Amino acid sequence: MTEDNIKQIMINGRLVGIVGLDDAIKKILLQGGSDEEIKIRLLKEISENNYIPPSALDAYGNALLRECKIAHGLPVAEEPVRGLNIEVVGMGCARCDELENDVRDLLSEMNIAAGLRHVSDIKEIARYKLLGSPALVINNKVVSVGEVPPKSKIREWIIEAYTPNK
Repeated sequence: MTEDNIKQIMINGRLVGIVGLDDAIKKILLQGGSDEEIKIRLLKEISENNYIPPSALDAYGNALLRECKIAHGLPVAEEPVRGLNIEVVGMGCARCDELENDVRDLLSEMNIAAGLRHVSDIKEIARYKLLGSPALVINNKVVSVGEVPPKSKIREWIIEAYTPNK
């Protein structure tokens, strides 16, 4: 499998890499059915190449169904966030990379563990309905669009969003 075949999705407030998700969604949707039937078929398809903990089957099923709906432009509720999750949204230009590096540097300086990912897939970017890039999203809240903010401002946003797990 190539890296392109791995997609990160939010499950129980954590980013989890899923191998072959896009292919599974295409295959399952051709068959149609109710949400519950689609969820069961997605779980079966995904479990062929991914480990799914038995205690998390329901959470995985709900997350897979959510991704399936997103892939087809249907409305869905956002996954609740646990911890600190940061996304740099943009196609991968130099400014996007600069923003991602600034965030990574700040997290390291501040000794804060966080989920950090660069969203460059055009379908995922479209979900945000942003009019510029790069964008910075912290815990599902868009905090900056169309610029690389100063590190001092990014630090403020991280501190505001960060709540240590107790």
